[in-house]
Amino acid sequence: MDLAGRVVTFDALHTVKDHLKRLVQDRGAHYAAVVKTNQPTLFAQVSGLPWKNVPIAHSVSETGHGRRESRSLKVMGIADSLGGIAFPHARLALRVHRRRQQTGKKQTRETVYAVTSLDAHRTTPAELAALIRGHWAIENSSHHIRDVTFGEDASTIHAGSAPRAMAALRNLAIGVLKVAGANNIAKATPAIRDLPERALPFCGISYEPDPSGT
Repeated sequence: MDLAGRVVTFDALHTVKDHLKRLVQDRGAHYAAVVKTNQPTLFAQVSGLPWKNVPIAHSVSETGHGRRESRSLKVMGIADSLGGIAFPHARLALRVHRRRQQTGKKQTRETVYAVTSLDAHRTTPAELAALIRGHWAIENSSHHIRDVTFGEDASTIHAGSAPRAMAALRNLAIGVLKVAGANNIAKATPAIRDLPERALPFCGISYEPDPSGT
């Protein structure tokens, strides 16, 4: 793929030096990479920045689907005089704080850190917030379904290319169900599991349920 001039977003799994270096130097792209404790040095550097002294650069509140959510973003330039950040071409550090109140439940709070190769003159806080939010949308629409509904994290299939094949099959199942109009994958999946014949139309085979239920 031609990635020149584009911004690629990463979850923490792919926040790896070699990946980001190759992306910027060889592909001419930029990145916005989430930072978690699987990269302890980078996480300590970014989370340890003096965020309390940094004003909120962008905030937004939304209500819908039985919940109220607010997100605020702080942005800090990464200066070489600070000793550098442990990742190549990192120019800005980000701190996103989310508050979510679901109807009938306690409010939850989450703080997420990220780094990006974009300079302050190449982007705005609102655009950075949209990048992080857009990645979360992908996470919720695909990876969360794979992890929770299809139990990918609990899978004991580890040998050879089998994990990649199973991931492809899970993605295929999710895509087919969405194309078929399934609004709730978690409900559609057990419905097909309990009556596999319901999957036949997805393969181009007509299926009419037996009125008698047998």
